[in-house]
Amino acid sequence: MINKKIGFIGSGNMAYSLIGGLTSTGVLGQNIWISDPNTEKMTSIASQFGVHISNNIELAQTVDIIILAVKPQQLAQVCREIASVIDDNPPLIVSIAAGVRIKDIEQWLHSEDHNKTISHALVRCMPNTPALVQSGATALFANEQVNDEQKTLAESILRAAGLTLWLDKESDMDAVTALSGSGPAYFFLVIDAMEKAGVQLGLTENTAHLLAMQTAFGAAKMALESDDSPELLRKKVTSPAGTTEAAIRILQEGELEALFAKAMLGAKKRSIELAEMVAHESLNH
Repeated sequence: MINKKIGFIGSGNMAYSLIGGLTSTGVLGQNIWISDPNTEKMTSIASQFGVHISNNIELAQTVDIIILAVKPQQLAQVCREIASVIDDNPPLIVSIAAGVRIKDIEQWLHSEDHNKTISHALVRCMPNTPALVQSGATALFANEQVNDEQKTLAESILRAAGLTLWLDKESDMDAVTALSGSGPAYFFLVIDAMEKAGVQLGLTENTAHLLAMQTAFGAAKMALESDDSPELLRKKVTSPAGTTEAAIRILQEGELEALFAKAMLGAKKRSIELAEMVAHESLNH
């Protein structure tokens, strides 16, 4: 169990999910602080989990780990606000702001009030929305200042919302964004398409919905629990000249795999563009 003081700057859905996951695994609410301009959200979370309400400065001076859980366009302002108060006793800083690079966070955390330059221990994460139901997939990347104990702490926090894995290169985060970050939407699109097709085939909307949802859940569970690859699992349920083969052949003739590759390349390129935009906009403020 984590026995450190943890502070969340931002009280959105991801912060809520992580706090819920942490407290469900035994982390005490009294060891968690939260700060957000939205007082209503903070009050609700504090009431539910027994965490402390704070402001950015007090939180940064109090905790051992700061989770930056704000929108990417707000991150520069938050980092500059807390920069002057974390130099003397630097906490571990974990960013879950999508697309924001560590080098930009390091720059924003440099305090102009001090003549010394502090190298902060920074972990950048890319969680996805299923973290809201403790079934997320999160990739993490640490800078050189993060020690083994801090890596374990960061991983333990994010594991409260699902699976975690470490990247060797920060540049891989754009590919992760295209795969698991945006990935839930791809599956929602497929489920929606299957539901609508089921209705066109004569099923009621409710029947099509329930069958599509459970089929998606069952297929994912099988893939997770099986030692077989998704390709082999597909072949095992595709009987020669059967119904599944007829459907798969049409999907492959439509070049589904190439379309997915093209779509994910587009998502990766956009991830890179957005990171550049956030960094550029911060220079103008």
